[in-house]
Amino acid sequence: MKGAELFAKCLVRQGVKIIFGIPGARIDALFDALQDTSIKVILCRHEQNAAFMAGIYGRLTGKPGVVLVTSGPGVSNLVTGLLTATTEGDPIVAIGGCVPRAMKLKESHQSANNIKLTEGATKMSVEVLGAENIPEIVDNVFRLASSPRSGAVFISIPQDVLTEITEIKMHATIPPIHFGNAPASSIDQAAQWIQKAKNPVFLLGLEASRPENTKAIRDLLSKTRIASVNTYQAAGVLSRDLLDCFVGRVGLFKNQPGDELLDTADVVISVGFSAVEYDPEVWNAQGGKKIIHIDYKAADVHSTYVPALEILGDIASNLEEIKNRLLPRNQIVELAKVQKLQIKLKEKAAGSSASQVHPLRFISDLRKAIDDETIVISDVGTHAIWLARYFFTYQPRHLLFSNGQLTLGVALPWAIGAKLVHPKSKVISISGDGGFLFSAMELETAVREKVPFVHCVWCDGAFDMVRQQQLLKYKRESAVRFGSIDHVKFAESFGARAFRVNHPDELLPTLKNAFSLSGPVIIEIPIDYSDNAALFKSVNENFGN
Repeated sequence: MKGAELFAKCLVRQGVKIIFGIPGARIDALFDALQDTSIKVILCRHEQNAAFMAGIYGRLTGKPGVVLVTSGPGVSNLVTGLLTATTEGDPIVAIGGCVPRAMKLKESHQSANNIKLTEGATKMSVEVLGAENIPEIVDNVFRLASSPRSGAVFISIPQDVLTEITEIKMHATIPPIHFGNAPASSIDQAAQWIQKAKNPVFLLGLEASRPENTKAIRDLLSKTRIASVNTYQAAGVLSRDLLDCFVGRVGLFKNQPGDELLDTADVVISVGFSAVEYDPEVWNAQGGKKIIHIDYKAADVHSTYVPALEILGDIASNLEEIKNRLLPRNQIVELAKVQKLQIKLKEKAAGSSASQVHPLRFISDLRKAIDDETIVISDVGTHAIWLARYFFTYQPRHLLFSNGQLTLGVALPWAIGAKLVHPKSKVISISGDGGFLFSAMELETAVREKVPFVHCVWCDGAFDMVRQQQLLKYKRESAVRFGSIDHVKFAESFGARAFRVNHPDELLPTLKNAFSLSGPVIIEIPIDYSDNAALFKSVNENFGN
């Protein structure tokens, strides 16, 4: 068969259901071969957004999302999406076309060095040198993309490889990767340190949100109450019945109750945590904390993150072993500060009567409009900090952030990908009016594919997250304000439904109505950002983004 046919069959064998992409001459043979498979191809409007969709598809399914693009700018447009996925731990297999092998060393239309373009943004980049290599390459990249810490892997395939005839057969399927337990001596040591600690604190990171790890953490905390803080990527790991252990989320700026808790901790137990989620230079500036690092892989050592003990291997199994060695304890976290934040939220929401919607009013009304199965997606901006600090969720991977690269424009493409994974769940995404136009062209994709979700645009006419930090550093702003657009007319031009909230009291009924409609719905919300400055005040102003 031809290389393209073999490649398509390999993707089917990997269980691929959906591919996001944009075709072109260098890769059209593979697009054609996919027509004879069960795989659905979703045509996107920009390669970067196709990668975003594949990334969130991978995060929510645990299996690599697939993105397929043509050569040259098709591949270069992927890079931001691949870098985001690799930093966030989202598994992607990206496939890009390339000039024929005979043209590799010549100047040619859409010729580029795909490997050099993508290697800094991926776990691995590889080029197919012959059709007979396709089965082994596909097997290896899918395994690598999904193995912890997950990320993007890129395959470059020359145009003539897709038309090359091969008689190579696909080999037997490879069993999934399984991790073992840490040595019993290490488990014993970890349990002893936790048991003897006066103020042990769990620092839960991205890998804690894998379903099996979330269950193990909940089982452990149900037996012995230990204070816990989450990074943004671990939102929802603690369930409602464990709220007495939850001291909020930490990240970016050191000014939260969880930061104060980490300051008092004599043992920090990090579970599935990567330093990219919250710089240890911020929360452990003196570098003196006793850290137990529980993960699939060894720590990326910083001068401020040097584990005293590493528990490596299967996180869930190792947590189970630690739990079995711990005695129940009555350390119930003092929740006064977290409760005060919640009271402030309710009071602010109840008292808000201005023409603009306060972020806390939005969060309060959003909670009234959804259930615990709703997937809430945040773009990057000041709104993300409000959501990360004040919006509580009780299911892992149901409140989604870009917390590594802080990539603008992820929210709307992520909403499309999330709804394809969870068609029966409500999906709502939120962006600022700055980030919205980074990916708003995908409204056409959502309308065409009949993907129903709600997207809220918080409007203030500026890149406010940048603005606030400029004001802190330089006492003035620079190049952060832009003109306004009519988001309602913009959305309607794509065939989407759209609404504008003209008063805070209109917000809740508008949200409820939007969730009842088919197809994508855009809601324009003039936002009251008068309290934003307090979000950015940090104990150490030298750190932040």
